[in-house]
Amino acid sequence: MSKLGFKQKNMKKSKSLEISILLSSLLVVGALVYSANAKKDIRDKTETIAKSNKAEKVIEENYSQKVISEDGVVLPAMWGDLGAKMTSVGVIDKSKFEEIYAGRGGLREEERKLLEGLDNGYLKITPENSGFVLNLLWALGLGNKNEILDNRPMTDKKYGGAGRFASTGGWTLADGDPMDHYSKHRFIFLTPEQQALVEKVAKGIYRPCCGNSVYFPDCNHGMAMLGLLELMASQGVSEDEMYKAALAVNSYWFPDTYITIAKYLKSQGKDWSNADPKEILGYNYSSGPGYQKLLEKIENPEIKGGGSCGV
Repeated sequence: MSKLGFKQKNMKKSKSLEISILLSSLLVVGALVYSANAKKDIRDKTETIAKSNKAEKVIEENYSQKVISEDGVVLPAMWGDLGAKMTSVGVIDKSKFEEIYAGRGGLREEERKLLEGLDNGYLKITPENSGFVLNLLWALGLGNKNEILDNRPMTDKKYGGAGRFASTGGWTLADGDPMDHYSKHRFIFLTPEQQALVEKVAKGIYRPCCGNSVYFPDCNHGMAMLGLLELMASQGVSEDEMYKAALAVNSYWFPDTYITIAKYLKSQGKDWSNADPKEILGYNYSSGPGYQKLLEKIENPEIKGGGSCGV
């Protein structure tokens, strides 16, 4: 081979080597760039998910605040000495009542005042005392003399007697048999007009734990709401205000249900703050069957447990 041919051959090898090195370098740089971009994409996606989760949490908290304010709601119902009256006649056995709350951290000062005090002001329901208020109103609805308990669905013979329901047999905090106090005490006096108003509103208020209205108070929530309606009517509260208060109370007793309803309304272009309490408390939204049908319209609904029907 001539010197020229050998030189040309070496030059070709050198160029091939240079190209190989260049290509390898480009591959390495490309891999590094790809890796950096991939890491950036992962970081960006992680940050986006975190922001999205944070936004969802804020939205959830906003719904909660709209439906069940942490500050509570003052109801248009003066409590006065009703707690003391109910313990004096045995609708509430004070020792049993205190015993059950001893296992829950004991009665708070304001709760004890509602149970024992003689000059309480307006009832206030909060996330912390909603169960306590439920039990107080349950006792009131059960013990107060009223036509709804005496001559309405509760006493229909086809149900086997009024004592067979959760709202009666389930009240274990009375002195003696709860039926000994069923519609037996005149805690609240209603005029014929006020009684008619109670019955009218009671027929329009449902609760998510069952399919009956307050007119048929067969569970604790229905009986408690009856007590509240009687109390408000006796103090001259209007029909609209009764519905408004009832929705606030139901929302504290069934928070997940009404937060879900608020979200559904939003998806329909309606805001919870402008919702009609009478409509929301009606069968289509607030009854057990009505609420289940509503859930069928919601994509991936978050289903949680409702309020307990026990003390």
